[in-house]
Amino acid sequence: MLFQSQVFILAFLPAVLAAYYALAERQRLREYALIAASLLFYGWWDVRFVPLLIGQTVVSWLIAEAYLRRPAKGWIVLGVAGNLAVLGFFKYALFVAGAAVSFVGLPEPGWSIVLPIGISFYTFELISYLVDLERGTGHHYPLRKFCLFVFLFPHLIAGPIIRHNEIIPQFDLSPLRPGLSERLGFGIAFFVVGCAKKVLLADPLAKVVDPIFNAHGVPALGDAWLGALAFTLQLFLDFSAYSEMAIGLGLMLGFRFPDNFNVPYRATSIREFWRRWHMTLSRWLRDYLYIPLGGSREGTPTYIKATVITMGLCGLWHGAGFTYIAWGLMHGAGLIACHFWQKSGRSLHVPLAWGLTMVFVISSWVLFRADSFADAGRMFAGMAGFGGLEGAAKWPLVLAIAAAVSLVGPSTKEFVEERLQPRPAYGVAFALVLMVVVLQVGQGQPQSFIYFQF
Repeated sequence: MLFQSQVFILAFLPAVLAAYYALAERQRLREYALIAASLLFYGWWDVRFVPLLIGQTVVSWLIAEAYLRRPAKGWIVLGVAGNLAVLGFFKYALFVAGAAVSFVGLPEPGWSIVLPIGISFYTFELISYLVDLERGTGHHYPLRKFCLFVFLFPHLIAGPIIRHNEIIPQFDLSPLRPGLSERLGFGIAFFVVGCAKKVLLADPLAKVVDPIFNAHGVPALGDAWLGALAFTLQLFLDFSAYSEMAIGLGLMLGFRFPDNFNVPYRATSIREFWRRWHMTLSRWLRDYLYIPLGGSREGTPTYIKATVITMGLCGLWHGAGFTYIAWGLMHGAGLIACHFWQKSGRSLHVPLAWGLTMVFVISSWVLFRADSFADAGRMFAGMAGFGGLEGAAKWPLVLAIAAAVSLVGPSTKEFVEERLQPRPAYGVAFALVLMVVVLQVGQGQPQSFIYFQF
């Protein structure tokens, strides 16, 4: 069930909100209602994986209970290893098997594994809780609250990646507490903005991107850069739209989720880019991988090692493919180069720094989007002019609008929470935008979000 689909907007969401606020004064019942709604939402995609979601969550909770009764690091190791094993099987088993048989010259295995949607996200949340327990910053939670933390449908499929101590204490807050109208208003605004970015900008850009990346041969210079720029904007608008819709849905229920994007294409360095892009993943990698590996505290060799490993695994987390690993390592190299440049005390003029950063990011997204190194090579050859100068594709108006939204306009958080005023005209405008979105989606099959495959 997609957030922008008619069944979600016109049926599921109104029913959930009505039930939730009808039970607002009965905490246990409203939490159980959200758990049931979240499992229905998850099972709508493929009911076969609901037992896996429940089982992985309950087993993690039981391991945490065992650790709290008798603190032994072995419990945490078991829990983390178990979660990684589940993720590894569903996401990487076929990739590893294919790479192994290819290495020895055998045909690829004929079997396939369906990737459970959202598994990368909720597995990271379970691991962070177990690690926090061992660090002394985790807490005991009743099974009901722990399941709701993992299952809560707005963030279940593609984040933001939320930590237990950021959301579980909010379950005790009354949905009817002061500020209800403001939360509902902001939540609806976040949701509508996200819907508009997804349906009116990201999805049309996909129609520009796909033919260029899927074409055989080296594209012309104009076509290659059109495809690269269009995907750069599509990916941001698509993923940030999901995050903003999730944040909006959380606010409608009375919960505040962490921000996930802060105008990343305004960054003037790779380090700044990662402080603005997929921020909940960046801080997860920092706190649970980069810093435990030594970070920047133990000298240059340790810093380089920690950065390369962290970003290589970041790439692998995004997808079971060598192009994803190369993408992560490319950003690792960019972070290291940026670190030493800034450490030297030298600086670049802001326009030049921004331009170099964007060229790097756009080039890396080509590698991210391409199905293989050969496809990426064809795109890079086209961007260098080896496919000729004149392209057949037209540069659509939606590209300019998408660029303005991504670069010029305020962030959605700033727009909604700082610039909007509680005026009837704004309410009418948002209602009209949502109506356009619903009608647009009704004309065909709603397009899935890019990050659903991760």
